Amino acid sequence: MGSDHPHTATSLNNLAELYRAQGQYAQAEPLHQRALLIREQQLGSDHPHTATSLSNLALIMIEQGQYAQAEPLLQRALCICEQQLGTDHPDTAQSLNNLAELYRAQGQYAQAEPLLQRALSIYEQQLDPDHPDTANSLNNLALLYYTQGKYSQAEPLYQRALLIKEQALGPQHPSTTLTRNNYAILLRTIGREAEAVQLERARDEHP
Repeated sequence: MGSDHPHTATSLNNLAELYRAQGQYAQAEPLHQRALLIREQQLGSDHPHTATSLSNLALIMIEQGQYAQAEPLLQRALCICEQQLGTDHPDTAQSLNNLAELYRAQGQYAQAEPLLQRALSIYEQQLDPDHPDTANSLNNLALLYYTQGKYSQAEPLYQRALLIKEQALGPQHPSTTLTRNNYAILLRTIGREAEAVQLERARDEHP
């Protein structure tokens, strides 16, 4: 296939994502950069796969605190998704989530909130109100509210996200556990320790 074939870029992307999952960002970044270059040259600068590479490279940069470098990549990825896939496509919603995470990590909550709200609306309309991706979007928006101390706005989102994940993924799934833990932290923050303990006990009672 050759070193600049799109399939090579896919392999590079997959290996880079493995390194990212292991926290080996220095190893992952050059692989994502090479995959991006191949996709730009072989598929085009506005291809959805190019947008994927832009997002993955940006997420590596966010993990390393390189926010200024990540932002234009995420903005470009969002633009590609909107133009090539549509403003209400699930991949566009994922791009919105990625950009919102960048803003949240920098404490730019006012910029992050409308992006997360729009992403949630897309998932609800294009997938299903009870889809796991919708639940992830609910979790992300709830976390943003929690970070700002908007606990009454965060709680119903965590409740809904947890219910969806328990039903769609199971009570022991890592994604379900993440949302349950986030909700328990919220309950403890607002002084509802007994409810947090009950939530965790319900988790432990599942085989």
